[in-house]
Amino acid sequence: MNQPLLRPALSLFAVLSLVTGLAYPLATTGLAQLTMPAQAHGSLVFNAQGQPIGSELIGQSFTDPQYFWGRPSATSPTPYNASLSGGSNLGPLNPALVEAVKARIQALRATDPGSSARVPADLVTTSASGLDPHISVAAARYQAARVARLRQRPLDQVQALIQQHSEGAWLGLLGEPRVNVLALNRALDGAPEAPAKHPVSH
Repeated sequence: MNQPLLRPALSLFAVLSLVTGLAYPLATTGLAQLTMPAQAHGSLVFNAQGQPIGSELIGQSFTDPQYFWGRPSATSPTPYNASLSGGSNLGPLNPALVEAVKARIQALRATDPGSSARVPADLVTTSASGLDPHISVAAARYQAARVARLRQRPLDQVQALIQQHSEGAWLGLLGEPRVNVLALNRALDGAPEAPAKHPVSH
């Protein structure tokens, strides 16, 4: 490199490294900590003892029919593995996808053989991330009778919990009405709402 150009090039590199590699990350991290500390620490959910038991942003695997089931996860071998986030990439005509959907429908039918209602699509198909913590309100309502029967609770009481934990579209425009499965199942167990917490920096 031409000697007269070397010094300004190195100076520009150093300045940009400080701005983009240090100043900007520190500024955005500090702003997030001040304005939305719970979200900055992963939107963690805590139990009454203050122990983290999950996140509002990542689904959990519920297989006991006494609980509401979430959307299937495509991450393998462990469902809802954040380090392996992704969909199955199976096309709608792929035989593997057809068989997977059939198996999920059979599993749902087996837990509630008396139901003839149409199974909502989000209970038998995976999301693009494989981590979706929500299901549609229709998917929650589909499972309400099963959960109420197995827990020996009035159906209207379980439906009321679904209503209480339903979230509308963001700003009334983006997304569909949905229910956070972890929050709904905690309410089902009668778990007290713990205040949002985050680690304290020393």
